Amino acid sequence: MNSFVARSTKTNKSSKKPRQVRDAEATQAQILDAAEQEFARCGLAGARIDTIVAQTGVTKAMIYYYFQSKEGLYEAVMQRIGRQLDEAFEQLASTELPADEALKEAIRAAIAYGAAYPHRGMLWFYEAIQNQGRYGKLSQWQNSFWSMTTILERGMAEKVFRPLDPFLTTINILGVCTFYFNAYENLKYLDSNRQLLSPEMIEQQIKEALNLIMSGVCTL
Repeated sequence: MNSFVARSTKTNKSSKKPRQVRDAEATQAQILDAAEQEFARCGLAGARIDTIVAQTGVTKAMIYYYFQSKEGLYEAVMQRIGRQLDEAFEQLASTELPADEALKEAIRAAIAYGAAYPHRGMLWFYEAIQNQGRYGKLSQWQNSFWSMTTILERGMAEKVFRPLDPFLTTINILGVCTFYFNAYENLKYLDSNRQLLSPEMIEQQIKEALNLIMSGVCTL
């Protein structure tokens, strides 16, 4: 093989590697998307790899190659959710925004997250009743919880917020932000004229949640 052919072969091999990495990442993301939907419908116990195969078009062998088992796939789904929650809330805890503005942004982020992933409420429900939160704990979703607690503690130290239990207050705030989506399939029957997942209703829900929460948290 002459030197030109050797260089050309080397170049072709090196140029394919980044594309192969991108293709692998795209395939894994596709599997995780389909798996998340399946786990949200059936939980870990009831989910079937064959259903995920049918939805993605990838082979069962490919799924096991990337994730080793159904449990490994489920854990990867939960870890991705944990990372996304971190991205949504971590920056708000360390921001230089005043505490009250940071809390408002955290509330907006929580509701926007619920609107983007309304099915995840069922996934967390199944995680609680089937696995007692074991895989959820491994996902490190708790980091986002403590990020909001940090905002509350800062606001109380600055006398912007009333003296409250930051742990329980964070639970209550998240309840206001997430119940709207977690209970959607029941709530949608209350008033057929309200399209609860429409952009307009989501924006209205953000305003109502901000009014309720900030009135209860802020000093007079």
